[in-house]
Amino acid sequence: MNGLATVLILVGLFLLGGVYSFAKQGMGKSLITLLSISAAMCLVAGVLRLDYWN
Repeated sequence: MNGLATVLILVGLFLLGGVYSFAKQGMGKSLITLLSISAAMCLVAGVLRLDYWN
């Protein structure tokens, strides 16, 4: 597991926490959607950068 994969996964988890918080506060659906898409992209990129595939 390299450093960039760790950072991407942590940022993705942080953004998921933001999605949960914004949803509980009743923020706009477009903001929650944008945040959830960016969280998913960070998590997928972090998982794909793991060194399990070699």
